[in-house]
Amino acid sequence: MEFWAGSVDMPLKDPCQKQACEIQKCLQANNYQEARCKAVLQEMRRCCAQYPKGRSICCSGFEKEERERETHKTVSDGFHAAQQ
Repeated sequence: MEFWAGSVDMPLKDPCQKQACEIQKCLQANNYQEARCKAVLQEMRRCCAQYPKGRSICCSGFEKEERERETHKTVSDGFHAAQQ
């Protein structure tokens, strides 16, 4: 039986899994203080930006954070425009 990349029996490796593991290691080593893990968090964001949304399950939290930031920015921009 042959498998191809799209086979149900052979899921693709998450492209940002390595970065996600690095975040976990950093957080554990630094008593879960995100401020001490800014570099690895930035690496994760860079990795996630390279792939279409939904391609990496590891990026789902970062994608949600991005959507919320965009929603907040749009609401904030509308608020400032209304005040002028």
